Amino acid sequence: MITVSTDKNKLNVPFLQNFLKDVYWAAGRTIEEVQTTIDSSFCFGIYLDDNQIGFCRVITDYVVFAYVMDVFITEEHRGKGYSSILIESMMNEPKLKEVKIWRLATSDAHFLYKKFGFNALATPEKMMEKIIK
Repeated sequence: MITVSTDKNKLNVPFLQNFLKDVYWAAGRTIEEVQTTIDSSFCFGIYLDDNQIGFCRVITDYVVFAYVMDVFITEEHRGKGYSSILIESMMNEPKLKEVKIWRLATSDAHFLYKKFGFNALATPEKMMEKIIK
């Protein structure tokens, strides 16, 4: 049975760090850094028979803006619709219902997010960033 939970106590932090340390957007992230990101975000775990198979988190002020990060389903569970269940749960979360602007960055999952109304930035020339390496 698939369930999605926002209970941070259910999150398997070693599992999360083990996955995230090897992906392009979080390469090398330590377990301490993963815990800090969890502590500072609204988190969603997705579970198959109570075993965590995926995750996403949202940085938000709960009214104006939300930024989606660290979305994943483990390799062996992809292609079964679980990522859609996870994103749908996130988008339908009552605590996030007032958010007016949602953003995210992805290199390879545009098809997934388009199903939930995400599109390319209308005015990317207005966006700026600072990256510290």
